[in-house]
Amino acid sequence: MGNDFSWVRNAARRIRWLIPLCHGFAAIGLLAGSHVAQAEDRVTFASLDKTASGEAVQLIGQWFAAPRTPGPAVLMLHGCGGPNNATGQLSARMRDYASWLNEQGFHALVLDSLTPRGERELCTQRVGTRRVTMANRRLDALAGVAWLAQRPDVVPGRIGLLGWSNGGSSVLAATNLKHPAVRDAAVKPAFAIAFYPGCEAELKRGYDAGAALLLLVGQADDWTPAEPCQRLAARASGRAVAIETYADAFHGFDSNAPVRLRRDVPNGVRPGQGVHVGGNPVALQRSREAVQRFLATQ
Repeated sequence: MGNDFSWVRNAARRIRWLIPLCHGFAAIGLLAGSHVAQAEDRVTFASLDKTASGEAVQLIGQWFAAPRTPGPAVLMLHGCGGPNNATGQLSARMRDYASWLNEQGFHALVLDSLTPRGERELCTQRVGTRRVTMANRRLDALAGVAWLAQRPDVVPGRIGLLGWSNGGSSVLAATNLKHPAVRDAAVKPAFAIAFYPGCEAELKRGYDAGAALLLLVGQADDWTPAEPCQRLAARASGRAVAIETYADAFHGFDSNAPVRLRRDVPNGVRPGQGVHVGGNPVALQRSREAVQRFLATQ
């Protein structure tokens, strides 16, 4: 080969050509929903809820900061399965949404209402027998909003809630002005998003929206059915309530997981017969677009 280094120059040209191509593949991966939140900090703060001995429940959160500061923030409220996976790490859903929210310019705080109370999940517990109730979660959410509001990197008037299933129900409970704790809160959420919440309780109570609200529900959901949420949206007073429904979408439609029957869930439309849970690619894409449009208005 001697002193002919043309092969080096040719290889360098090929490497320079491949670098942007690899970056393009990475971007495609992100668009496909493989967002991975990188930076996080574990935080603790007091709930407005008290233990049996009268002490404040000490909550756990995972904080994901957006580049822009000060900026808006979203408090993320997990479903009945908690925020973590089977290994005790933050779930892929929570990491994905936290990263996506950061990309939209929103700080994100994932709140854990179960671990501080000695619970790992609520899904297999019958409604009415759960030790972590909606009253507990409402006080946790209000405390989370207040904690965000005192941070110098958060704009106090631009704090929102985002919840799934039991967390979606918590969104409704924490924004209904019929509850004295919500009505009297020094800092209230400015906007809220609820994926497939159980709407019956707040529908019966009468929903007086203290924040702009977006409901996202599946028409085939046999765990938390769409119909009560449609009625809640139609009858709500106060701030604007919008609802999006997705055909052939079950509980948990905003994922890539296959639909399966969970016979270990005692609640749902047909108690004792289980409920269907799983993703729907059309509903996943359309709901993400709906959330993006909604957040753009905030």
